[in-house]
Amino acid sequence: MSYLFGDDASMAQTGSPTPLPNLRHLNAALAVWRLGSISRATEQVHLSQSAITQGLAKLEHDLGVTLFTRSATGLYATESGSVFLHRAERAINWLEAIDQASGLRPSRGAQPLYRRLTSTQLRALISVVEQGSYSLAASLLRLTQPTVHRAVKELESACKQTLFRRSPAGVEPSWQARQMARYASLFFAEIEQGREEVGELQGLRAGRVRVGSLPLARAQLVPHAVTQLLREYPSASVSIIDGPYEEQLYSLLHGQLDVIVGALREPTPSPDIEQKLLFRDPLHIVVRPGHALASRRPRNAGELRALDWIAPRRNTPARETFSRFFADQGFAPPEHVIECSSLVAIRSLLLESDRVALLPARQVALEVQMGILAVSPKPLAGTHRNIGITLRKNWKPTRLQRRFLELLENSG
Repeated sequence: MSYLFGDDASMAQTGSPTPLPNLRHLNAALAVWRLGSISRATEQVHLSQSAITQGLAKLEHDLGVTLFTRSATGLYATESGSVFLHRAERAINWLEAIDQASGLRPSRGAQPLYRRLTSTQLRALISVVEQGSYSLAASLLRLTQPTVHRAVKELESACKQTLFRRSPAGVEPSWQARQMARYASLFFAEIEQGREEVGELQGLRAGRVRVGSLPLARAQLVPHAVTQLLREYPSASVSIIDGPYEEQLYSLLHGQLDVIVGALREPTPSPDIEQKLLFRDPLHIVVRPGHALASRRPRNAGELRALDWIAPRRNTPARETFSRFFADQGFAPPEHVIECSSLVAIRSLLLESDRVALLPARQVALEVQMGILAVSPKPLAGTHRNIGITLRKNWKPTRLQRRFLELLENSG
């Protein structure tokens, strides 16, 4: 996703970026919304009436809507203005959290830290934390390295913290830097959702859904829900991201994913997420056609333990289920295993050997239908896993995102 930051338009990325508001203009708009007057807002945001008026005009131009109606008694938010400003208020809450993460205690009468930040400083912070390098961050942002370095130094000066230390591999962010970068990412995610909600109000059937898809979900569940969604919202942008759960959880907590679909984790790995059960899914033995177990059930757990296995990665619900099955039968888990989470690789390994895998039947339904693989008619006892959706707590979906969640729930 490309961004144009209002207070640094001269450093905009090429292409067709999405304009994001100048932070001072955004704070001014929120003050006018709460107070109903530009003159009353001047003292709160420390800007002149003319600066606030110009800022509101720029913000309205960037959004393509009128935020306020003017009358003799004051300014009142339009319908579009109310929708966007409610979302902007949520966004500003994330910037306020930066004050707490920074550990800075402002002196009496001083502006809070978040009102002294710029979009350039925030996006530089996010990129340097994620890339671990000023040069890589500058390349990603299409800025010069000195520009990114200066923005970070300005931020460090504002919060009176050293946020990065040199390391042999580049720069290492402090705990405060990581927390501040997360809150900044969530700020930008809320603003983007606000823009989409304004578009929804104008009748645009567009918007964006970013889905983290775990192995089972990417076979049927997510593709089915996405296909249905695009029938209703043909102009919507959908991103389906796979990869290890840990990476997806990081992206979810930073506002880079909207939802993760797949096996739920117990215990919940973060206090900032909530998990919703869709269904319980058992695991089946999967082999190549012609394998001895393709036509009969295993005699006992001892026979299964003696087989050569393709097992799920460690520290995943499927691997825990795999190990627990043998433990419940009084056996140690098999030792001769290949760890693999890629269905493409699993399929090839099964076809070229007598190895066996433990997978959900619906994950290999297409391969079984085509005669490529064979699956046991009954699941292994006690191998049910909880499959569902993982969301950020207090996340507020747009209409498009809410419809996608409904489709997932119906599919489950």
